[in-house]
Amino acid sequence: MPHIPNGPAIPSLDRRSLLRGGALGLGLAASPLAAQGGRGFTHGVASGEPSARSVLLWTRYVGTGADRLRWEVAEAEDFAKVVSGGDVVAGPESDWCVKAVAGNLAPGRWYRYRFVAPDGTVSETGRTRTLPEGRTDRFRMAVFSCSNMGFGYFNAYAHAGAAGDFDLAVHLGDYLYEYDPGNYPSADEAVAGRVPAPANELIHLADYRARYASYRSDPDLRRLHAMVPMIAVFDDHETANDAWKGGAQNHQPETEGPWAARTRAAMQARSEWLPVSEAPWARYDVGDLATLLRIETRLTARDKPLDLSDMLKGLPPQAIDGALASLRDGAWADPARSMLGTEQEGWLAGTMAASVRSGRKWQVLVQQVVLGSLRTPPAIAQAAAAGAPDYVRARIASAVRAGAAGLPSNMDAWDGYPAARKRLLAAAQEAGANLVTLTGDTHNAWAFDLANDGAPVGVEFAGQSVSSPGFEAYFGVPRAQAAARALVAFNEGLAWMDATRRGYMAVELTPARASCEWRFSGSVKTRSAALAGTHRMVAEHGARRLTAS
Repeated sequence: MPHIPNGPAIPSLDRRSLLRGGALGLGLAASPLAAQGGRGFTHGVASGEPSARSVLLWTRYVGTGADRLRWEVAEAEDFAKVVSGGDVVAGPESDWCVKAVAGNLAPGRWYRYRFVAPDGTVSETGRTRTLPEGRTDRFRMAVFSCSNMGFGYFNAYAHAGAAGDFDLAVHLGDYLYEYDPGNYPSADEAVAGRVPAPANELIHLADYRARYASYRSDPDLRRLHAMVPMIAVFDDHETANDAWKGGAQNHQPETEGPWAARTRAAMQARSEWLPVSEAPWARYDVGDLATLLRIETRLTARDKPLDLSDMLKGLPPQAIDGALASLRDGAWADPARSMLGTEQEGWLAGTMAASVRSGRKWQVLVQQVVLGSLRTPPAIAQAAAAGAPDYVRARIASAVRAGAAGLPSNMDAWDGYPAARKRLLAAAQEAGANLVTLTGDTHNAWAFDLANDGAPVGVEFAGQSVSSPGFEAYFGVPRAQAAARALVAFNEGLAWMDATRRGYMAVELTPARASCEWRFSGSVKTRSAALAGTHRMVAEHGARRLTAS
């Protein structure tokens, strides 16, 4: 199986070898989720938001009130020389979570960090890394999305944490899911022992806090956070399914209260429990190699997604094609429909241009939903629908009819906002960017060539989920594989797809190329850090399209 060049070989790790990971992993795997609460340092340590000279540190300490913690950063594991330190206060107003910015660090360097309680108790020791400055020949990222605890184990986190060869972890959203137990996954689909608290849908602050506490108790996620800094964006399930600036498909204001109150609660809990900044979008310069651009496509400015099923509901068959054409030429193409909003669009265009002017090789979007264009081919009906439930067959039939009219099936992705997508691609083109887009959301693995008016602009590496099911859950594996082949054959920009496996992306940047290795876990129904396969694709610098690896 191919691997990214120059990376150390990744062993097929089993549970026993994972537990040999040293001090950073000791005791985590044996602790059941329900037992990892109580007092003191309850959820390990984490870091994020790295720059060349600073990093954000996180822990949770449950004490008696306002407890002052000391944080320390050192290069050596014995902390004989502390190079950065300070105090933070843990209390109930932030659910006992604390964050601190460690500054005055050197660029491109690994550090150890820890927290010390008033009684002398010491947290786990974490490992973090600053971003490089100046000449940078190589940068590696482990990229994740869509981790639904109920569907199984976070084996992707386990493998990446044990691999130990990444400079940065990137999470593209759906870090957790808001549903109540028994609803995605259903009771029949749920894996025993993987039912997170609370036993209800997340609506209020206490609900979101409890769900984060459950997820952050997972030993493989906890270890990953302790091993490498993370940059994270949020997608819809951090609030509610198919979220936009004014609501969500899974939010009913008549019974669940104002949308604004729910989003405030969700974002507060996320800010408390993750090593993330309050800035809705941000840039991260990776030496002279790349600029990472973290963007926000959900709550700031996204207009309500169009809904094909709602628009076609109740129409006689002879009226459907006319309605689709009207939608295609009207609301769908409306240039006023936005994903980012005017302010963020301007920031993104300006930042891409500044990155190119600075001589950086790659402009990398860290974002939520698929940017590439997808339509549903007629062949998918034969490839997949025969063994699917009635509601899935009905959706496929509608998607095929929409595709024949020139419309996409997934209006919740950039496909539902074509004018906004064109503005983004045109800005990258005008800047002369070498665009790489890192994307989550769909639970499946994709590789796209991105073009504007026929000219290549860049590539998209879209990752499979950590545990949430993909096409295989609806079609079965053979039909899902046939559906993937049909989609690749029908969509010009789609270079490759996998529709049946979970895992994560290992993305490497060098001055000459950007490469992605999709790493596939075995079944998520059991806990294992072993890989079941890989697939690799490459974009050469300046080509702005994918080439064979």
